[in-house]
Parts: sequence; C-alpha cells; structure tokens
Amino acid sequence: MHPSEQLAVIIGRIYRSEMTTTSGGNLSIKDENDDIWITPSAVDKGNLRPDDIMCVKPDGQIIGKHKPSSEFPFHKAIYEMRPEMTAVIHAHPPGLVAFSIVHQVPDTNIIPQARAVCGKIGFAPYDVPGSLALGEKIAEEFRKNPDYKAVIMENHGVVLCGTDMMDAYERFETLEFCARTIINSRTLGQPTYLSEEQISAYEKCKPANLPRFMDVSHPSDERAIRSEIVQIVRRSCDQGLMISSYGTVSVRWRGDDFLITPRDIARWDIEPKQIVQVKGGMIEAGKVPSRSVAMHQRIYQMNPHINSIIMTQSPHLMAFATSGTKYDVHTIPERWIFLQDIPTVDYGIRYSDQNPIPELVGKYPAVMMANDGMIVTGDKLLNTFDKLEVAEFSAKSLIMAAPIGTLKPIDEAQIEDLRIAFNVK
Repeated sequence: MHPSEQLAVIIGRIYRSEMTTTSGGNLSIKDENDDIWITPSAVDKGNLRPDDIMCVKPDGQIIGKHKPSSEFPFHKAIYEMRPEMTAVIHAHPPGLVAFSIVHQVPDTNIIPQARAVCGKIGFAPYDVPGSLALGEKIAEEFRKNPDYKAVIMENHGVVLCGTDMMDAYERFETLEFCARTIINSRTLGQPTYLSEEQISAYEKCKPANLPRFMDVSHPSDERAIRSEIVQIVRRSCDQGLMISSYGTVSVRWRGDDFLITPRDIARWDIEPKQIVQVKGGMIEAGKVPSRSVAMHQRIYQMNPHINSIIMTQSPHLMAFATSGTKYDVHTIPERWIFLQDIPTVDYGIRYSDQNPIPELVGKYPAVMMANDGMIVTGDKLLNTFDKLEVAEFSAKSLIMAAPIGTLKPIDEAQIEDLRIAFNVK
C-alpha cells in the first residue's frame, strides 16, 4: 500500500475510534527515498483521502495541494534521531492527554502484552506546538534512551514511532488502552499492576511443539467460518471491544475441530486466509495460533453446547479486571438474563495445570480473568459477540454510576422472578 493510502486509512481509523478530533493529530511515513509523507494542516481528519496527503522531499520541496502539518519539524527531528524508524504518530487521545496534563506516564504493567508492544516510555517537556524547539525536545527524549518508541508530551498529548505504520499504530492504540484502563480502574478503586515476574512469564508462555498437519482442506462451511470470524474481529475493533494487540476468536467446525485467530497479527488486519485450522488436536502447518489454543480446545472437548469463544480486553470490563472490584451484573433485567453471574479467576491461572476456565464456562456465560480480560462463550458467534457487547455496556454503566451513588442491584426475589419468566436455569 502506498504511504498516502496507509496514512489515510490509519488517520481515519484513529478518528473513528475517538482518539483524535477533526483538527487534531498528525501522522507521517518516511519511505525508502527519505521522502516524508505527512497528513496536511487544517484538513478534516475524519475525511482525509490519499490525495490530501503531503510529500516533503529531503531537499525541502513540498508536493501536494495543502500545507504539511504544522508539527512537521518534530516528525523530521525524530527520523533524523532514529533513522531505523519509518513511521510517526502524534495525537491527542483522551486517556493519554489525561496523563499528559498531570505530567505522568502510564504504567503498562496493567495488562500483560503491553510491555512488549509499547516498550519504555519517555516524557518530553513543553514547548510551543509546531516550533523547532519542541522538535528538539522530543528528539532529545528519543535520543536519551534508544528503547523509547513512545513519548508523553507535557500538556500536549503523545508521539510514537515505529518500524512501519502498523507497528506505530499498534503501540499507539495499546498505550491509549492502558491509559483508559488505569483511569477507569481508578474510578472504581486502586489498579493492581502485574509484577516483572508475571510479565516475563506471560511473554515466555507460548504454545510450543504443537503437532502439525499438512493436508488442509477448505470446504465451503470451513470458508464461511473463516469469513465470520474476520467479520466479528473487525466489528470488535470498530466497537472498541478489541485492540490490535489482543483478542482471540474461535468457532467449532466439526466435532472438536475448530478455527481460531492467529498470534502476532494486528487484529484490525486479520484476513480469512490467516485463520488457523485445528483438526484432530493438530495445527494447520505454516501458521501460529493464539497462545490460548490449548484452552479453547479443552473448552470444546468439555462443553458440547459451546460452539464459539471470544477472549478480549475492553476498557470498561478491564477496569473491573484490574481493580479487583466485584463486577455485579444485577443491574437491569436484560443484562442479568444475558450474563447471570460472572466469576473472576486469578491472573495467570489459565496457563496452569489447574486451569478452571474450561469447567467454569460450562456453567457461566462469561468468566473474567484478572488483568487479562474476559472470556465469553456461546452457541453461535453472533450470540457470543452480543454477550460481550452487553458485558461491556454493563461495565460502562457501573463505572458511570460510581461517582453518582451506591449501586442498588436487583434483589434475589426479583432475580427469581426473572428465572421463572425467562426459563433461566
């Protein structure tokens, strides 16, 4: 994809995800000719097209029908300081701006995958937007530590770089997710962060020595499942229920055989051909499944009534998963009917030999994993996705209610009436 097309796609994605405004934020890509392609100044970020993108040549010549972003100086300064980087994102997403204006850096140990995605994070002192001085201060922050690929800008926002645009975007999205999770968690109580040992154990915990099979067939029903999984993953990303760096979906195919999303591919961009087939306990050759593939297999083996699974992180559910606050769905009738009660398991237990989740999901529609997200199961994938949406909406309502007053849940007599009326076991 041409740099101008990439920039138009990603700025649109950022805008629709409510991580920038019509006038805010700027992105750039440095190509193999050292040309810098950058979003324009004073053009609607919600409707940018490839022909709106500007090109600045190494000699300073400007090509395009607009003016380059006023923040071009610090983009150029970052590329000069870190020549291995080819993409830069600057924006004002609400969560990271909140940290920016209190002069703090979010602790990415709030969720397990964020450390590897975001890396170490710097903090650059304030200067006038668009000035050479601001560019120098940001570049100096990147120079101080070669591990920095993200810098919080004092009273301004955030700037991130990457080896390509998707690398930068995944870092941007994950860091903003961490910020929002911490803020929501603080609304409920005190966040619990993972230790260095827990983060290290997560990074090492990947399926190894899985048996493979070569004779892969793709009959029409199998291809239909691949397409359905991709549609739900993209919808989850659009709805803010999944981010680039986390989210697993699987669907039972035939018997205990199933299809599952791959590992280490940005969720926004997963394609049907990348979905992994698991057949007879073996993995489709040439592909790497989600690190939770063994647990999905065990769930299908133990629970014949379950035909689809979604594991993900969403910002309001994660507030409960990281604060230790009880997630009470006894709020309105519809939410209890969908979710009933949701147990929480300790962080890391899903990787242990005593993993209780395959048994728990046979009894409960969803299970919360401390600091690690939510697992939701169902008969059909759309039904499972619906439960996830309801769970996130319920969590959001609870967080919004917290500053207003004390929750007054539906009582046990009312719950019993619901059981009878809707035949809930």
